[in-house]
Amino acid sequence: MNKVHFIYSFLFLSLLTMSSCGSTNGHADAYSVGTIKMAGFDSDDSNNKEKKSDDIKKVIYNSSIYLTVKIPDTANVRIAEIAKKYNGYVQQSGTTSCVIRVEAHQLNAAMNDISLLGKVTKKNSSGQDVTDQYADYAIRLDNAEKARLRYLELLERAENVEAALKVEKELERLNETIELMKGKMNRIDHLTSYSTITVYVTEKKKPGVIGYVGIGLFKAVKWLFVRN
Repeated sequence: MNKVHFIYSFLFLSLLTMSSCGSTNGHADAYSVGTIKMAGFDSDDSNNKEKKSDDIKKVIYNSSIYLTVKIPDTANVRIAEIAKKYNGYVQQSGTTSCVIRVEAHQLNAAMNDISLLGKVTKKNSSGQDVTDQYADYAIRLDNAEKARLRYLELLERAENVEAALKVEKELERLNETIELMKGKMNRIDHLTSYSTITVYVTEKKKPGVIGYVGIGLFKAVKWLFVRN
């Protein structure tokens, strides 16, 4: 067994040992962390995470509002216009509810505009801090990309097809991890840039003929006893 082949065997046996330890974040995440250590990268996740958390702040804001309106269809059209006004879009639209996203810094302005469409019966807002989660993804992505470069170097020095195939297999796993981390980070970026507003619409109940008579009598009696 030559020296290069011995190195390859040692590297992959080390990888299998570390991968078997498991991770709460799934196979791809366990692999990416194990690969960094095996490939010779000194990754202090706790220090890196603290440093990155100081540089970024990621908060996802969500709001909901309950409206009673005369014509729900008209309200839905106006809600869509409000979304467009604040550089957002309609994610979901129905007869009883509508979900839109608007630029995060325009959330309060959009909520105020929606409140004018009918009678507000209830509304609330919440924020979810995902800074640590985002920083963790960033660290995993950085580690995976560094490991990928290391394996590309090994691939160039592979002496036979068997060794090259083993390196390519690990590269494939690393590429999956990289794409997964990028996808998660992109989703957080979008959700923190565009806040979500869920509007629940209820049609205002109209009184029947007798109801209108009762309303008329009530107003007449009120006029007789209560004068401004």
